[in-house]
Amino acid sequence: MSLNDPQWGKRGRSGPPDLDEIWRNLNRRLSEMFGRTTPPGDGEPPRRSLPIGGVGLLAALVLLVWLASGFYIVDEGRRGIVTHFGRFTEATQPGLRYHLPFPIEAVEVVDFSQVKTVEIGYRNSNPKNKIAKESLMLTDDENIIDIQFAVQYNLKNAAEYVFNARKPDDIVAQVAATAISEVVGSRQMDFALYEGRAQIATETEKKMQEMLDRYGTGVYVQKVTLQNTQPPEQVQAAFDDAVKASQDRERQKNEGQAYANNVVPLARGMASRLLQEADGYNASVVQRADGDASRFKQVLVEYSKAPGVTRERLYLDMMQSVLGNASKVLIDQKGGNSLLYLPLDQLLKQTQAGSGSPTSADARPPAAPEATVTLEPPRGRELPRSRDRGDPR
Repeated sequence: MSLNDPQWGKRGRSGPPDLDEIWRNLNRRLSEMFGRTTPPGDGEPPRRSLPIGGVGLLAALVLLVWLASGFYIVDEGRRGIVTHFGRFTEATQPGLRYHLPFPIEAVEVVDFSQVKTVEIGYRNSNPKNKIAKESLMLTDDENIIDIQFAVQYNLKNAAEYVFNARKPDDIVAQVAATAISEVVGSRQMDFALYEGRAQIATETEKKMQEMLDRYGTGVYVQKVTLQNTQPPEQVQAAFDDAVKASQDRERQKNEGQAYANNVVPLARGMASRLLQEADGYNASVVQRADGDASRFKQVLVEYSKAPGVTRERLYLDMMQSVLGNASKVLIDQKGGNSLLYLPLDQLLKQTQAGSGSPTSADARPPAAPEATVTLEPPRGRELPRSRDRGDPR
């Protein structure tokens, strides 16, 4: 009896349907459908039993569903690891794939594109969440430093990642701590804190990859990043003072070197200039002496030819050289022994003072003429005697 039967609920009582009666009607209709004869009940005709063909159809349907369960899809950036009774068979590429259904074969899809991160010395991407037992390390000069770093890695061999390591992520963390401890232990403290951070990260990455390949984990280390490198908190203040003193020392050394770089070239240039001036003076004196000697020899030759003319010429040249640098002018009066003096130097000073400041107190009238000097002219072609009446020869 179906739920759409108009006689539903009219069998002498009202209420919910009888589940046993519904189950018996369902069995009866299935038996009629597959031709199975069942013993008749009270007042019911006999029914046919299910033939062997119906059982085969049901078994074929179950077998078809079981075989269809072997289809699976591998997304891009992933690999399928197929095992035959637990033993590795193959690694399948992205796409629609098939394997024998469970329990004969099984498949595990592993993500190749995901980049995983392992944090050493801190957690939750926050360096303040420090873990001292992981971050404190000993350097080659027996100092302790606090290093926090992160390792980024992905997979390069899915079969090794699934079968060779029970907990690959834990192995990566332990290998990272071991590798950086070895690298830091072979370096000085100042090198690890300052200029050697990039080199330490590179060497740690290299050693990690060598160890992971030796263990067969199928992991590829992409990058090692040092998040924080500093001395322990207990000695941070003293270390800061030492760093400041070291910086002051370097600054003073740089200043001294800069001063030396400025003074030394100047001193060398001055020394070179003095040497060149000395060489020039030496050459000038030697050449002047050579010229004077040559000129004296030429005058001597001319003097031997005409001594009187030569003496008069020498006298005139000497007087010209002496009186040419004087500020006084001597005028010889013909027919007399007196010489007039013109104070041209005083006149020039008065003129300059008058043009510059006419009202200046320095503008004074010209001084009275100095005493005249009486000179005896040379007689004939003889040289005049000097004031001490000495012979010029």
